[in-house]
Amino acid sequence: MNFDYDVVIIGGAFSGAATTLMLKRKRPEARVLIIEKTTAFDRKVGESTTEVSSCYMTRILGLTHYLGHHQLPKQGLRLWFSKRPDQLFDNCVEIGTRYQSRLPGFQVDRAKLDSHMLDLACRAGCDLWRPAKVTSFELNDANGQRVNAAVDGDERRATCRWIIDATGRAATFARKLGHFRPNTDHPINAVWARFSGVKEWDSYEWRERFPDYANRCRTAREWATNHLFGRGWWVWIIPLQGGDVSAGIVYDSRIFKFLDGPTLGQRLHTHILGNPVGREIFGAANVIEGDVHALSMLPYHSEQVCGDGWAMVGDAAGFIDPLYSPGLDFCSYTSYYVADLLARSLKGEDVASLVRHYNEQYPITYRSWFESLYKDKYYYMGDAELMSAALLLDVSSYYTGLVRAVYRDPEREFLHLPFSGTGGKLVRKIMSFYGRRLTTLANRRWMTGYYGQRNAGWRELYDGFVPDRRLAKQISRGLRRWLKCELINLALMFRRPATAVAGVGLSAVAEAKADDPGRTPATASTGAGSSALS
Repeated sequence: MNFDYDVVIIGGAFSGAATTLMLKRKRPEARVLIIEKTTAFDRKVGESTTEVSSCYMTRILGLTHYLGHHQLPKQGLRLWFSKRPDQLFDNCVEIGTRYQSRLPGFQVDRAKLDSHMLDLACRAGCDLWRPAKVTSFELNDANGQRVNAAVDGDERRATCRWIIDATGRAATFARKLGHFRPNTDHPINAVWARFSGVKEWDSYEWRERFPDYANRCRTAREWATNHLFGRGWWVWIIPLQGGDVSAGIVYDSRIFKFLDGPTLGQRLHTHILGNPVGREIFGAANVIEGDVHALSMLPYHSEQVCGDGWAMVGDAAGFIDPLYSPGLDFCSYTSYYVADLLARSLKGEDVASLVRHYNEQYPITYRSWFESLYKDKYYYMGDAELMSAALLLDVSSYYTGLVRAVYRDPEREFLHLPFSGTGGKLVRKIMSFYGRRLTTLANRRWMTGYYGQRNAGWRELYDGFVPDRRLAKQISRGLRRWLKCELINLALMFRRPATAVAGVGLSAVAEAKADDPGRTPATASTGAGSSALS
C-alpha cells in the first residue's frame, strides 16, 4: 500500500527520538515522521541515569561525547538518615560509596538531552512537525494508520504503516484504547523544583567544620545522587550543569502527608529544611520561580503495549517510581525493542511473534520490577539499618542480573526485557521475599518504638559495585545487615507496643493497626488512591 510515511512517532523526547534514531540506523531508507507538541521540552521526575541506561546511551546510541561535554558525571547513590530534626549534621547516618563509580552514569538535564536526541533524529533524515497537536488517530492494523494534527493553525493528515506512542505520561494510546491502569498498590506522589544557592557538599568550609566527614570519602559527594530519607518519603538532590540543583520529594500517601503552605515550592523547601542534612545544604537556597512541578499517583502501566501497526515506548507504556532511576532503563529497553521490530517489519519479515512477545512480556517485566524493588518499600525506607540492607541487595541484584548482561552484549540484551524466563522468575521471588521481610521488620520496629533508633552516629562507605565476582562482597554485607535486623526483631517480639503508637493521628499505618489489630500495616487501606498535593 502507498503511505505518506513508513512510521509516525508521536512524541519527540528521549524515547521517541531514540526509537527513530535506531530505526534509521537499521533502515536508513525508512520514511519517518515525528510529531512533537511542545516548542521546548520540560523537566522530568528525577534527572539521573543508571548503569543500564548509561550503557544504552553510550554503547548503543553513541552519546559518550555529548554526555561528557554537556551533562555531569554521576558518582553513584548516597543515602542520608536522621533520628530527629535537631540532630547535628555529622551525627547523621551516611550510606554510599567511598570511591569513584566504576561504570559511567550521568546527572542529566532532561530538557537538554531530549532536545539533543530530537536534533539527532532530524539529522538522520526524519521529518518533524513541531509544535503540533494530534487531534485524532485511527488504528487499522495492517491496513494502515492515520493521524491528524494541528500544525501552525493548519490541519494535516499523515498515513503510515506503523504509528508509535512516545507521549510519556500522557499515555495517549493506553488511555484512548482503554488499556491504562494506575498502580493503586503504590500510591506515590512527587513535588520537585530547581534551586539556586545550594551549598557545596565538598567545600573547604565543610572540610574545616566536619573534618571526619571530609576525610572518610575519596570521591566528590556533590556529583552523587544524594537522598534524604524518612518514613514514607525520600528527597532527591541532583546537581545540574551550570550550578542549579534539582530537588524533589516522593512520598507514599498511605504513610506521609505533605506539608501545607502557600506555594508548592515553599512547601518543598520547608520540608527539606526540616531535615538536618537538608537544612545544612539548602539553608541559603532559593526556589527558581516558574520551575516547580507536581504529579499525583505516579505509577501506572498499559495492559497492552502493541498491536499490528502500533506500539508504545518509554513512559507511554508505564512508569513505576523514580527511586533508583529506572525510568530511562524502561525507555532504553522499549525503544530498542520496538526499533528492531519496526526495522524487521519494513524489511518484509513477519513480526507477529515479536508483537505477541512484547505484549506478553512487558506486563511481566513491569509487575516483577515493582514487586521486587518497590512494593511497600516506603514503610522501611526511613530506617537506616533496613534501608542499608535493601540498598546493598537491590543494587547487587541489579548488577548481577542486568548490568553484567548489557555490558557483555548490549545489542543482544536490550532486545530482552528484564525478568524474562526461569532466571527472571527466580530473581523476582528472591527479591520480593527479602523486601517483604524488611517491611515486616519495619512494621514491628514502628509498633515498638524502635524504628529509626539507629539513625545516628555511624557511616557506611563501601568500595562500590563492579559487575563481576566482587559483587559477592556487597551481597555478603547486605545479608549480614539483614541478619542483624532479624536478630533485633527477635528481641522486639517480646517488647510491648510503644505507648505513642496507640494514640491518634501519628500515621495512617498506626491508625489502621489500632482500629484493626489483625490487619497488616503495610496493606492497610488509608485512602491511597487520593492525591495529597492539594
